[in-house]
Parts: sequence; C-alpha cells; structure tokens
Amino acid sequence: MKGHKADLIGIFAHHKVAANLLMLIMLLAGMFALERLNVQFFPNFQLDMISVRVIWTGASAEDIEDGITLPLEQRLKVVDNLRKMTSTSAQGVASISLEFEEGTDPLLALDQVRRLVDEFRNFPQDAEKPVVMQVTRYEQVARILITGPREPGELRYLAHAFETELLDRGIDKVDIGGLPEQEIGIHVDNARLEEMQLSLDEIGTRIEAFSRDLPAGAVGRDEGARELRSLDKRRDALEFARLPVKTGGETRIDLGDIAEIRRQPQDGGMLLTVDGKPAIELQLRRAESGDSLEAARILEQWLADTRPRLPPGIELEVYDESWQLIKERIMLLLKNGLGGLVLVVAILYLFLSGRVAFWVAWGIPVSFMATLFILYLAGGSINMISLFALIMALGIIVDDAIVVGEDALAHYQMGEHPLLAAEGGARRMLAPVIASSLTTMAAFLPLMLVGGIIGKILFAIPLVIVSVILASLVESFMVLPGHLRHAFVHMHKVKPDSLRGRLDRGFLHFRDQVFRPIARVAVRNRGVTIGT
Repeated sequence: MKGHKADLIGIFAHHKVAANLLMLIMLLAGMFALERLNVQFFPNFQLDMISVRVIWTGASAEDIEDGITLPLEQRLKVVDNLRKMTSTSAQGVASISLEFEEGTDPLLALDQVRRLVDEFRNFPQDAEKPVVMQVTRYEQVARILITGPREPGELRYLAHAFETELLDRGIDKVDIGGLPEQEIGIHVDNARLEEMQLSLDEIGTRIEAFSRDLPAGAVGRDEGARELRSLDKRRDALEFARLPVKTGGETRIDLGDIAEIRRQPQDGGMLLTVDGKPAIELQLRRAESGDSLEAARILEQWLADTRPRLPPGIELEVYDESWQLIKERIMLLLKNGLGGLVLVVAILYLFLSGRVAFWVAWGIPVSFMATLFILYLAGGSINMISLFALIMALGIIVDDAIVVGEDALAHYQMGEHPLLAAEGGARRMLAPVIASSLTTMAAFLPLMLVGGIIGKILFAIPLVIVSVILASLVESFMVLPGHLRHAFVHMHKVKPDSLRGRLDRGFLHFRDQVFRPIARVAVRNRGVTIGT
C-alpha cells in the first residue's frame, strides 16, 4: 500500500485532508469566477471590419458614386489582407465596408486605410471630412418606446434627457431611433427681398461668409505655442437671426428682420409612430466588457425612478428584452442540473451504496464550478452558446465518477480493504476513462478550427466541453477516491432490516437470479444476440 503513494492518485487516496481541500479549492475557484464572468447574449468576438463614411449633403446617389465611392474603392482595393469590400451609394452619403482576413492586426489595418483616404485630395468641395473607424460590436440589452400626444420635437428633449441619465447610470451605449435629423430653415419673403434690394444669392453668400470656423495660425513657440481659430459658426436659430445681411452708415439689417428662421426636420427623414401617436425608440446596448444582467438591473431601477415623474400623457414601454433569453437559459441550466442531480442520486441509490451515490452525484456541482474557473482563465463568458454547451455536458460530468465508483464498490464488496478498493478503482479505470475523454475531446476540438464570425461564436462549445472533461477527470481521480474510502468504512453499519438493506438484497437478487442468467445466454448465443 505504501508503494502507491508516489503518484497523485495514491497521495490523494491516502491523505485524509487532500481530497476535501482540493474539492474546496475547486468550489471557491468557481465562486470567484462566477463573480467575474460576464453575462451576455453571444460570446466576445472581434469584427475584422473597418468602415469609411463620407457625407455630401444634397448630392444624388449617382453623384455620390461617381465623385466619392468609385475613386475611394480604387484606392482602398490595395489594402493589405483585404478579404472583401462592399460599398453603398445613397443620397447624400457614401459608405464603404472593408472586411479583413482573420488574424489581421486591426490597428495596422485602420492606420493604412486612414492614410489612403487622407491622401485622396479630389473630394467634392462641399463634401464633409471622411470618417474612418473600426466597426465595434455592441450587443442589445432592450428597447424602450417613448410615446405621447406631443409633437416629435417635444419628445426629442425627453429622449436626450433619458439618454444622458442611462449613460450616467452605467449603460454602455444608447441609440435613438425615430428622431428625424434637423436643419435650420431660413424662409425669406420675395416682397421683402425686393424692398431691401437683395437677392437669395446675396443672402446665401452673406450667411456663408459670417457662419464659419476658420483656423488663424499659431502664436508662440515650443510648449508656449497656442493655435488661433475663429469660432463664428452659427448653430441655432437665434444666432442666425443676429447675422447681419446689410449694413450701411447707422443702418444694420439682421437676417431675423427679413426672414423666418426655425429648426425643422430634414425632408425625407424617418418618423416613428405608434397607434397614430409620435414615438421615439431608445435601444440600449452593452459593450464587450459589459454585463447584460447588470445592464438589465440598471434599466429596471431607472424605470422605477423615472415612471413616477413622467409628464402627463408620456408613456415608456420596454420590449425586445434580450437579457430575458439569457436569464431563461440560466434557469434552464439550473433546472436541468438540479433534475439531473436528483435522478443521478435516485438511480445510483438503487444500484450502489447511498454514500457512494452521494459522492458520485456531488461531483456534478464541483466539476461545474471548476469548469467556470477554467472558462474564466480562458477569457470566456456566460452566454447562450456556453450555457448550451454546459447543458450538453451534464451527462459527461457524472459518467467518469460512476465508472470509478462502481468499480471501487465492486472490489470492496469482494473483500478488499476500503483504501485499496478506492485507490484501485481509480487506477483500474484511469486508462479507459482517459481514452473515453480523449475521444470526446477529439470530436469537439475541430470546432475550434472553424474560421470567420461563425467560428468565433462556436468556439465556446469545445472550450466548455474540454473544460468540463478536465474538471471531471480531476474530480474523479483525485477527489472521489478519498471520499469513497470513507464511504466504504461506514457501509458495514447498514442494518439488514433498513430500507437500504432491503434495497441491497433486492438488487443482489435481481443481479444474480435475473440479469446474470440472461447475460450468460446472450454471450453463449452471440449470433442470435447480434441479429436481434
């Protein structure tokens, strides 16, 4: 017996504290990981995409394509590691998306695209500066509808106020939908123009000259240098009203004296309505580092604080709550796990000792907690895919422990010492269980080689399965033998007339008088058995 203490199985089987200590470490590690693992809808994955967007107000889609989209495509098609480029030319805007090969450095790709776009000097004069950015993935948490009998312009103020409040409370991103883009409309009466001897072209030139921000050089040197800039661009109706359109002597005529100036929705803008009433939609999103359940908690608290102080007639409706799906999947896992635990204990109690059944079933939560810790170390998260893999792994977790426990119990019942039976069961089952585990891992590992966005999403399945198998092996061969040893010591205390004693006698009768004869017949008549 002393000769078996050199390896890990022997050490953990002989030591009275080691198995419990390792089990405690696995449980605490799982609790540590559970506190820090993100809860989200999909696994984290990076989009290897960069977008280029250029706005040219008033231009048709054909002008956008000829003047911006096609020339940019000709320059950007030489970008390194470019996999696919798609473009859209719409009225007033050109949009180009570049998708790169997997493994491309996103910062180098972004820098190269920016350099190529900046070197292009033939943009139309009225086109705005191109916006080049890496596509960042935000995951939806929920949507909020703001409805009321008021005009869309009145709801605009509420929407922006709600956006600020949600961001301040910790929501990563809030997108506002159904809010038309606005513009400053200047309406001049023709009779007034003739009276002032002005034309629309003259007023337009005057507005352009007096409403612009211009750089004015720099003063000073080195650390004391300061850039100068003229900040005279008008940004609201009141500022445009004070813009001078005609001056002479002591006479000054401002734009507000001859024109009606108001902020108004752009033509062709999107308008959202619900049951004929104007509405605005807030879409709450979380970043990759955010937690969906934490964002949901923030949303619930904000709704509880905001609804009592809403203006009369204004309503908030929450829908499309993606976090609910995650919560339901977590509850399904807990329900299945608890149901599996009860079934395992019940079935093992019928066929094995009650103490052996308990320690075999106890391996389920211990292995799950160790799996969560491995998942945390590997940079994973609790999401719909990893939860699906955990539900799949419920059956894998308990199989190894059943095999070890049954073999050890059989040898103990044949008269072996409790320590030798527990240790021997682990040693005898080590090779077949590892072989079985390796075949299961070999079946799932190829999923890690799938490329693209689908491959990044599916990566969580083999990661969880491999983590579960590793945790189950540690629990079955290091933790379980120590517990089986103590379980066998107490087995002789079972009274013959107790429920356990009657179940044991019934099972032995079934095994020896029913199952064993059938097995003998099946083995002797192999052809009939295989044919059947």
